[in-house]
Amino acid sequence: MATLAAWIGIADLQAAERGDEADVGPIAQALSSDRFDHALLLADHEPHRVQSFTAWLSHRTSATIHIERVSLSSPTDFAEIYRCATAVLDQHLQHKAGPADLTFHLSPGTPAMAAIWLILGKTKYPAQFIQSSRQRGVEAAPFPFDLAAELVPSYLRQADRRLEELSEMGAPSGGRFGDIIYRSDRMTRLVARAERAALRAVPILIEGESGTGKELLAKAVHAASPRSGRPLRVVNCGAIPDELVEAELFGHERGAFTGATHARPGYFEDAEGGTLFLDEVGELPLRAQVKLLRVLQEGAVTRVGATRARRIDVRIIAATNRDLMAEVAEGRFREDLFFRLAVLILKVPPLRDREGDVGLLADGLLNRINDANDGQPGYHPKTLSAAAKNLILRHNWPGNVRELQNTLQRAAVWSEGDVLGVEDIRDALLPLRGGEPAEEPILGRSMAGGIDLKALMSLVARHYLTRAIEEAQGNKTKAAELLGMPSYQTLTNWLERYGAERVGTRRAQGRA
Repeated sequence: MATLAAWIGIADLQAAERGDEADVGPIAQALSSDRFDHALLLADHEPHRVQSFTAWLSHRTSATIHIERVSLSSPTDFAEIYRCATAVLDQHLQHKAGPADLTFHLSPGTPAMAAIWLILGKTKYPAQFIQSSRQRGVEAAPFPFDLAAELVPSYLRQADRRLEELSEMGAPSGGRFGDIIYRSDRMTRLVARAERAALRAVPILIEGESGTGKELLAKAVHAASPRSGRPLRVVNCGAIPDELVEAELFGHERGAFTGATHARPGYFEDAEGGTLFLDEVGELPLRAQVKLLRVLQEGAVTRVGATRARRIDVRIIAATNRDLMAEVAEGRFREDLFFRLAVLILKVPPLRDREGDVGLLADGLLNRINDANDGQPGYHPKTLSAAAKNLILRHNWPGNVRELQNTLQRAAVWSEGDVLGVEDIRDALLPLRGGEPAEEPILGRSMAGGIDLKALMSLVARHYLTRAIEEAQGNKTKAAELLGMPSYQTLTNWLERYGAERVGTRRAQGRA
């Protein structure tokens, strides 16, 4: 469905009030072309004027008209315009299946509104641009530059000087947390809390999805704590066999069990005076949870096979990707242990909720990959093109920072060029979840394990876009007709969005 998005301008309102057939205003002029099925119009004017304009416009077009009332303190406030436009577009697009065919009208409204349309149409919401005038009519407004969107939200939204400095530097001024790359408000608040928590000896529970960087945060907390000169021991609780959990955590005496040929201290004793990081603590079996609770209560551990307890001085940081309160309700995690661990809670947000961080992370992680591969045979330092970075910004990253890092690592290794483009990143992205075989019918896939509908739609779109370019032997106008698209410009937007142009063109050239 082709959608025209625009701000209602003074010229539009005046045209409706005059009833002038010679000058109907930018919006009515664009909709008279019958190119659009839907008009999404943002209004910051008196309600009665907007209502009159809507009634007048509805008689001039067959497009569905949707008016969004917004309130701006100033029609030139970039930050407010950005917030309003993104909120309206997010709401409009959230229930749409497949890519939206968006066109942004640059003529109505203020220059600030047009500037925000350009930024959004080249970054977060891929779109075409049009402009109109009484003399020249409606025409395309090509904008031949790729923009990288990762800085936009931060610079538009952050007002106080500290956040501006963080945006410029990409990391807090303190060296303890310097390995954590961020600029978003949520991460700024999280790191500030972590810095305060580091100074205390009480237990910390770090919550967050897999791949969000819980271990990195735990290491930063230890490094910023008074215990930084003492050991930090990291334990992946989910990787220890159930029968060995107690011996690994608390140690064992010689002969305590088959194979125990000598006494050995556990992780608690190894971390004496320092910090013990219990990663994925929700994976501990109930028997081990009981003993862990006793250790936390008494400040002493008893090795397996021993009768005497040993005093310990250890700071506990635990982490989990589970909802431990739900685990408590289901009887899989002890409530008393939960409250022992969750004295201070740090919640690491998923990457999709860290607005402004993804592009910064991509650059930072790629720099680290370049450093790690420096001197490797045939490796050249990589950078990201603006189009590749925008693809990264639009991806959902269900695996969070770890998935982003692995994707960049694959792209850097596989790419022969110095600049990673859209196709390099797309080829490095993980395949659909669930591992459906390619030959399985699109409409017959099992719903038992769930499906990734957006990724599936992308697969279909890329398949037919590539075929159309191939069948049309690279002629975009003909390919657009084959796909039922209104123009080759619409086809071009789809090709860029799904990275299909180079593949289809290469195949078409091969056939020729």
